[in-house]
Amino acid sequence: MSSENWRSNYARRIGFVDASVVVWAVVGAHLIRFGLDDNAHVAGAPYVIITVLLPCVWWMMLGAWGSREPRILGSGSEEYKRVFASALWLFGALAIVSYAFQMELARSYVGIAFPIGVLGLITGRWILRQHLGLERIKGRSTAHVLLVGGSRAAAHLIEALRRFPQSGYSPVGAYLQDTDNELFDGTLDFPVYRGQQDTADILAAVRASGADTVALTAGLHFSPVTMRQLGWELAASNIGLIVAPALTDIAGPRIHTQPVAGLPLIHVTTPKLEGGKRVAKRAFDITASSLLLAVFSPVMLIIAICIKTENPGPVFFRQERVGILGAPFIMHKFRSMVVDAEQQLTVLQEKNEGSGLLFKLKVDPRVTKVGATLRKFSLDELPQLLNVFLGTMSLVGPRPPLAVEVDAYEEHVRRRLLVKPGLTGLWQVSGRSNLSWQDSVRLDLYYVENWSLAGDLVILFRTAKAVIKRDGAY
Repeated sequence: MSSENWRSNYARRIGFVDASVVVWAVVGAHLIRFGLDDNAHVAGAPYVIITVLLPCVWWMMLGAWGSREPRILGSGSEEYKRVFASALWLFGALAIVSYAFQMELARSYVGIAFPIGVLGLITGRWILRQHLGLERIKGRSTAHVLLVGGSRAAAHLIEALRRFPQSGYSPVGAYLQDTDNELFDGTLDFPVYRGQQDTADILAAVRASGADTVALTAGLHFSPVTMRQLGWELAASNIGLIVAPALTDIAGPRIHTQPVAGLPLIHVTTPKLEGGKRVAKRAFDITASSLLLAVFSPVMLIIAICIKTENPGPVFFRQERVGILGAPFIMHKFRSMVVDAEQQLTVLQEKNEGSGLLFKLKVDPRVTKVGATLRKFSLDELPQLLNVFLGTMSLVGPRPPLAVEVDAYEEHVRRRLLVKPGLTGLWQVSGRSNLSWQDSVRLDLYYVENWSLAGDLVILFRTAKAVIKRDGAY
């Protein structure tokens, strides 16, 4: 399927889902509020007129706010933000008109239609996105990309795009401007072209590779005039153009483009967890951890009894970990191993299946039967809610490391210690024990560099899914 075909088909599906949801929300609100009463009026006009017009206006607002633009579909949060913003503006305008003309619109009518509609629209978009992600994993419904630039930058971008196929970009060729053959030694499954600042050669590579998008990477030696000419030529051929700067692991909200003297300058802000943000995160940790402790206290009592019954010894496992800015603290967990597990560690070191500094065994003989069940569902970590409540940990953050791990850290890895360790984090929702040491570090550093309270909420939601799937838990 060509790029234009899958995009138009996906846009039609979204349009149909949007129409179905807004009609369902508004008509449902009408029936809940007024039933089949034909005498329901507002400002002398039947409510049926509003019930017919409102879904049409809502559907058009979703398009006007750009919620169906191809570049935001399939990944990221921008699509959901625009869906919510369009609904907020629509119902805000409706409230203003109602007040200005004294229409006395029924508040329950609006109060039902708005939340049901927004929730339905976001749910519908999410379901379509999951289906699109599955198609992209199979190699369908993707943009075919020709990478233009230096070998190292192109290799890095290829690795990133193939690690996350749901993004919708599939490399089909590379046009390189250097002679570095080490990274492209014939192992790739697409052609590699070599040349210099020649627009005609790049266009020939686009046609030969079948690309519908060109990605300009770092290491590009184009003059501004050549870059502008290439953009014109690609636009004339309906070929997409994207620029992939040498900025890695930086979230979208940190990047701002500001035009200055005709140049699109990219500003990268540095997130700082201080002031109001620090207070908000701490307040959220205290509130959420206290509620979770209250909810799970009966479960924790049952777990304690099971541990004590199966294997005599302490119920809790206490271990010193390294917290924010390198400060040590005692982390609490339910004991999932035999009492002398630490003494047996030296014997098992040669069987280590973990990566880097992490010790892991898929079948660890020290784990008790109750402990195996606790680990499978991550229930052994429930006592860490007490750490969160007391302030030595946060609900979301990097994995709490051991002192021996911190001593072996490279300098850049120490940035993990700039925030409190978390009960869960990106490492928890991205594979846990299945991750390599490098991936674990990369995810933790990404969290530190791109922290936000909204991001924490997303991670907590994904944590629930990860616990249910039990992927990487052992």
